[in-house]
Amino acid sequence: MSYYDIDSILTDAEKIPCTFQLDIPDLGYLDNTPNQPLKAGTKVNLPLWLAEMLVIANTGGPDNKTFVTFDLPRALGNDVIQALKADPRAVPLRDQSAHFYGLATHMMDLSEEQELGSVLRKTFVTRAAEISLHARKVGGVSTKGKGKEEGSNLGIGGAGEEFLRGLDEWERKLFRKAHDGAKSGKEWMDSIKKN
Repeated sequence: MSYYDIDSILTDAEKIPCTFQLDIPDLGYLDNTPNQPLKAGTKVNLPLWLAEMLVIANTGGPDNKTFVTFDLPRALGNDVIQALKADPRAVPLRDQSAHFYGLATHMMDLSEEQELGSVLRKTFVTRAAEISLHARKVGGVSTKGKGKEEGSNLGIGGAGEEFLRGLDEWERKLFRKAHDGAKSGKEWMDSIKKN
């Protein structure tokens, strides 16, 4: 991703629950206690970019004690993962995080969760097929009765609007590309038929 990519910037701003394992002087402002040390055991939600830097620097001291640990964010919590295992199409990912897949790929790099990668892969493949199906139907034309043409009910409004509402940003980009591809293919076929 580009340095100026807004989706990347917004993904890096997602909050990650972290727990400090040591007292850290002069960082009490992270826990709304200015001029105080950040006490061991304090839980703080930090932006992903900062949590990532702390995990990388988290090599442990001479006694091999790490100074910060993190949990998976709520968007990748056990309830969400179990729901994705059951039926990936039924989970509105945008309700979990607008940048769900971006957050998930960062967390896979930082986390030792073995199951996360396989669940996310299955989720993306399953949902991509559904996205492709919807993208081909949006704005599609069907002939009804006396040559009257009507747009698909999966476009803006109705079921299509509800479907689009649950897609995260990566999926929305995939939807746009699939829709544009289907539209261009249809236009090309129409121009071939005219000639």
